[in-house]
Amino acid sequence: MSLHSYSRCWIHLVWGTLNRERLLDRDARRKVSLYLRDYAKLKSILMSASDVNADHVHVLIDLPTGQTIEAVAQWLKGSSSHWINEQALVNGRFAWGRGYGAFSVSQSVLETVVGYINAQAEHHRAKTFTAEYEKFVQAYGLQWEPEGVNR
Repeated sequence: MSLHSYSRCWIHLVWGTLNRERLLDRDARRKVSLYLRDYAKLKSILMSASDVNADHVHVLIDLPTGQTIEAVAQWLKGSSSHWINEQALVNGRFAWGRGYGAFSVSQSVLETVVGYINAQAEHHRAKTFTAEYEKFVQAYGLQWEPEGVNR
């Protein structure tokens, strides 16, 4: 990367557990959140916010220059699932579901998105992950395919 290259590309990444199973208890969620932050730092990814729920994850990252969304999502999901299994944080084998959502975030609304991610526990008292995810997909003008949510 050139020292004269600058970028700021905030991405709100969202992904779920395999079959949207609520596998991560409070202690596991806290540990996975810390792991994701440490791993992002190791990979030189600025992570502004993260929240791990029982069945899904939200992170807000600044996409590094020279990296793709796909690569970063694979790093975060692959490394964390391996680590969760290595640490035996859940009974049986853990896996994230296929795919992810990647939604661009303007610098002008960054604090709003950070607040949204940090308030996930309260937010999910009223709305399921599937309903939340469908709203994101539709808000960004994408086609919602509900059969893809459960894999």
